[in-house]
Amino acid sequence: MSKIEGAIHEIHAMDAMASEDKWINKLHPLVKLLVTFIYIFIVVSFDSTDINGLLSMILYPVLIFITAELDLKMCLKRLRIVLPLVCLVGLFNPFFDREILFYAGSVGITRGMITMVTLIIKGVFTVLAAYILIASSKIEDICRALRMLHVPKIFVTLILLIYRYVTLFLQEVNRMTQAYALRAPNQKGISYKAWGSLAGLILLRAMDRASAVYESMCLRGFDGEFKRENSTQLCGNDWIYLISLSALILFLRYVHLFELVGNMIMK
Repeated sequence: MSKIEGAIHEIHAMDAMASEDKWINKLHPLVKLLVTFIYIFIVVSFDSTDINGLLSMILYPVLIFITAELDLKMCLKRLRIVLPLVCLVGLFNPFFDREILFYAGSVGITRGMITMVTLIIKGVFTVLAAYILIASSKIEDICRALRMLHVPKIFVTLILLIYRYVTLFLQEVNRMTQAYALRAPNQKGISYKAWGSLAGLILLRAMDRASAVYESMCLRGFDGEFKRENSTQLCGNDWIYLISLSALILFLRYVHLFELVGNMIMK
């Protein structure tokens, strides 16, 4: 399986995961979206040197991964490209902020080191929260929840169509590269002389397919709105999830759980 085919397979696998018969998948997408927004907002609100408090926020993704039976190994595999980029955000902080905060033995720990670690943890936590949302909700349900929050219709439509057209684009790239490989079986990769024409053909073919898909959507009555029966009704489980998870996240924001447990053990 080529890398492009693997990427297409991963997209379909995520869609299949969001369609599974799990308790978290059955929840209303609005409550999952709100909990994700609350969690990300609380995570980024921590001070740049408050590692102890920030580490407590790991309880939310751990709790969801365990109770929803999400595969952490598969999550890390699918986020193998995003997570390193997230970790690079604060990589240069130690070089710019050299103020020493404390010593670990004879080694001085600078503010830049602490802020670097904090930024990495924040990035990892926010990515995990987004993954939980995507793994438990279809893209149509997420867009429906965004419209319920009165996000402008044009932005919601762009999110939906970009997500769907990525698969079409990858399929066209896969077809064109396979066709090129069949016509040049002894050549490794694609010659730089064919890059321009090949990219143009891929773009034109993808645009044609995307236009056909959009026209078929319009013929079926799509106008940017997501009309479903009981789309705005939240059941008891939805309210329990929203209130309990929001309360847990707020509790973790003001109570440093690991520090509290450590103090209790030391006593």
